[in-house]
Amino acid sequence: MSYEIVGKVALITGANRGIGKAIVESFIEQGVAKIYAAVRTLDSAAPLVEAYGDKIVPVRVDLSDAESIKSAAATTGDTEIVINNAGVLATSSPLAEDAFESLAFEMDVNVYGLMRMARAFAPVLKANGGGVFAQLNSVASMKSFPDFATYCASKAAAYSITQALRELLARQGTIVLSVHPGPIATDMGDAAGLTEIAEPAALVADGIITALREGEFHVFPDSMARQFGGAYASFAEHVIDAGLSAG
Repeated sequence: MSYEIVGKVALITGANRGIGKAIVESFIEQGVAKIYAAVRTLDSAAPLVEAYGDKIVPVRVDLSDAESIKSAAATTGDTEIVINNAGVLATSSPLAEDAFESLAFEMDVNVYGLMRMARAFAPVLKANGGGVFAQLNSVASMKSFPDFATYCASKAAAYSITQALRELLARQGTIVLSVHPGPIATDMGDAAGLTEIAEPAALVADGIITALREGEFHVFPDSMARQFGGAYASFAEHVIDAGLSAG
């Protein structure tokens, strides 16, 4: 199913910087009518408002705070596209002293936060004809990297939840995307030590738009991600996608 974002209303978590900001910029350029910039601190969205005026509406969302998400859903009832971009990274190996704390922190935001967003916004999307729910996962959802294995575990769990959401939300006409960037030029990428190989965040935004137009579930937007996607393609076709059609 092809989906065009022109004239639509989107809500983007973590909209004030990195990949989220790039998605805001690309969506505005491609004709989105309005964007709810979902951020933890409303003042952080001020540069977006300055750049794009009343096309940007800041709204407070903290993925670890269920009440903030419920409140946002109640006040953004015209939302047609949800991009759940926000996430956290704690660089811990399974043997690190802080591994349990890191994993709990990452699971709360990257997994439980995704579930909080889906539960709050699924009814909003349904009321507006179905729309789109896109989750920013990572190539780290498919392969563990030892020095930040707890993050990889949280993203693997988020990818699993995203697959379930795809089937569940299809019943109400909602398109679900699972977005799997590799190293991207963001603060999080710098924290992971990926600065030298990182690629522009705009690739992620463009990948989402292309996937919606072409009816794809997985988005592999950059060079490393495309390598993962190519290797994963057969499994995705015969297991991930086949499960949807068989259901």
